[in-house]
Amino acid sequence: MKLWEKDFEINSEIERFTVGRDREMDLYLAPYDVLGSMAHITMLERIGLIGSDELPVLLKELRNIYEQTQRGEFCIEEGIEDVHSQVELMLTRKLGDMGKKIHSGRSRNDQVLVDLKLFTRHQLQRVAEAVKDLFDQLIEKSNQYKDVLMPGYTHLQVAMPSSFGLWFGAYAESLADDMLFLQAAYRMTNRNPLGSAAGYGSSFPLMRQMTTDLLGFDSMDYNVVYAQMGRGKMERNVGFALATIAGTMAKLAFDACLFNSQNFAFVKLPKECTTGSSIMPHKKNPDVFELIRAKSNKLQGLPQQVTLIMNNLPCGYFRDLQIIKEVFLPAFDELLDCLRMTAYIINKIEVNDHIMDNPMYDPMFSVEEVNRLAAEGMPFRDAYKKVGLDIEAGRFTPNKDIHHTHEGSIGNLCNDRICQLMEQTLGQFGFDGVARAEKALLDV
Repeated sequence: MKLWEKDFEINSEIERFTVGRDREMDLYLAPYDVLGSMAHITMLERIGLIGSDELPVLLKELRNIYEQTQRGEFCIEEGIEDVHSQVELMLTRKLGDMGKKIHSGRSRNDQVLVDLKLFTRHQLQRVAEAVKDLFDQLIEKSNQYKDVLMPGYTHLQVAMPSSFGLWFGAYAESLADDMLFLQAAYRMTNRNPLGSAAGYGSSFPLMRQMTTDLLGFDSMDYNVVYAQMGRGKMERNVGFALATIAGTMAKLAFDACLFNSQNFAFVKLPKECTTGSSIMPHKKNPDVFELIRAKSNKLQGLPQQVTLIMNNLPCGYFRDLQIIKEVFLPAFDELLDCLRMTAYIINKIEVNDHIMDNPMYDPMFSVEEVNRLAAEGMPFRDAYKKVGLDIEAGRFTPNKDIHHTHEGSIGNLCNDRICQLMEQTLGQFGFDGVARAEKALLDV
């Protein structure tokens, strides 16, 4: 069944090629296609295209289909082109001609657009919550180990004293910044394209503000041409937000692999989170973080993939956009998996609190000595030269009693302010309003 089917049959190979993986990808969108249809027909009843006696019947059956999607029982049957066709077929089988009325005033173009927006909005909330969970684990570890020193590096050379408080807290603040990108992506996503039809509107007197309110959108994509032009643009910008988070995790994963190695021995991963070797019985490999690093690096390519698919398209709909779903829709589950694995291991990671016992790290306290001499009145350049010569001559004895007090330093992590940044951004998403709107549609 095809919604555009007329009195001829398409070549089977052409059909196979043009449908591609769309039926598989559309399973991601099924519950959102139902929600969009519920809002749309509620509006159609208001403008007289669906009878007041028909609306509750249609809504009841759509709620039944929605429940099937939640139980994992919904499928797109063989020979059915996409999720839109499947939902309409199910309604028509059950309700006859009444089911054929639900497509009035819309096209599959704005139908898939609203499906994608609702899906993406929901997935961005899941990502935001998972980012917050990882953030909380990092802040907790930062506070727990705030007084445990570790070497800081530049050029992979031992540089200056750092601390586990700083290391864990740095990644927490990175996630707080990443959340700003996520919020921007969410706000761009949370706009209603329904009613733009094939990109040029409809002669029906559609009430677009009504469907905007029913679906809990912040506003609509007002210009109907732009609503269609936004397909691909939304996925690209969301991809940048996901890639930003992935970049933070890739760097954290690399650090964890490095610091877990015997040559560093700064941290110890829980043994149940490592894997072994088939030949070397002593091995405990950080495979989880290696896979997180690889998956995160792969995710950082998502916006470029979307850009290359949509890059040279003029305004209007083109089938090229179908391919974006194949790289975009599965990306959320992959990112969420990495976030959850990272949070789990960070919760269980053990820290070596005796790193500084090793004399190889003594030279990194040289800056502390230079600053001490400068504070006592010696010109900085003279102090720098004196300490450098003492190190060369083997006369340098480090003072490992660190007193850094300025904001964001070893002795003043500012974790409370970093938490405020995260909470402020999270509070501006507006998840509660969306939840209320969707609940109102689904409640009998």
